[in-house]
Amino acid sequence: MGLCYRLRVRGRHHLPRRGAALVVCNHVSFMDALVLGGGSPRPLRFIMDQPIFDSPWLKWWFQLVGAIPVESEKRDPGALRRTLEEVSQALRNGEVVMVFPEGRLTPDGDVHTFRRGLETIVARDPVPIIPAGLAGLWGSWTSHRDGPALKKRPRRFRAKVCLHFGPPVQASDAGDMPLRSYLEAQVRALKATADDELARRKRKSSR
Repeated sequence: MGLCYRLRVRGRHHLPRRGAALVVCNHVSFMDALVLGGGSPRPLRFIMDQPIFDSPWLKWWFQLVGAIPVESEKRDPGALRRTLEEVSQALRNGEVVMVFPEGRLTPDGDVHTFRRGLETIVARDPVPIIPAGLAGLWGSWTSHRDGPALKKRPRRFRAKVCLHFGPPVQASDAGDMPLRSYLEAQVRALKATADDELARRKRKSSR
């Protein structure tokens, strides 16, 4: 990881030392899974769209870490049900599952609306949810800034990246708010904090 990025992680202690948990994070680039895997004290099982899983550059690594691909129902009827069963099995085995609830890479660097599948996972298996915010990868060749991801030449090497994990959330913490909206707000706040830290690091290094 140190060869690719100068990663700073906050809040690692929020991930449980043992037992199942679900990590949710904003989705900036094709390298997000690699960064989160490097920043987590425990192995992560990633849920990701099939087209991302099939990336020619990274599929070997996604397979190595046991990523869980999900195909659209239009392309493969029954795919979502099979994915949910695989996720449930991982959680019931005490693993940590990682999901990008936006379901796609951000087109503009901002956090976008979380999809409903997140609530389906938690309804089946009410495990602790760890929100996370990621900053520093927007603008990399694996993000959609200035054109489609992976279609540009790399311009930055050893970029500064910040990853912030927040305290565990239970579904009941959302109250009357939809859980996906509550978690989206948590991730937005963590991303903003990570952005601020990244800006301070850049100002300090420029002096």
